[in-house]
Amino acid sequence: MDVSRFLIGLGLAILLLGLLWPALAKLGLGRLPGDILIRRDGFTFYFPLATGLLVSVVLSLVLGLIFWLTRR
Repeated sequence: MDVSRFLIGLGLAILLLGLLWPALAKLGLGRLPGDILIRRDGFTFYFPLATGLLVSVVLSLVLGLIFWLTRR
């Protein structure tokens, strides 16, 4: 695969994610029950554990499907 095509595709995917981010935030993505949030005086720590796992699974399935379809 040509590197320039890969970078263009990656840029378009990031652009699409950026455009869809407000809609994803309304669905609750980023504030799932397994996400870690610690609030103290003058300090907030947020670690999106469940969100990261969900995004990883979805991306793995989508990329696996794309790879499987291109290999056929």
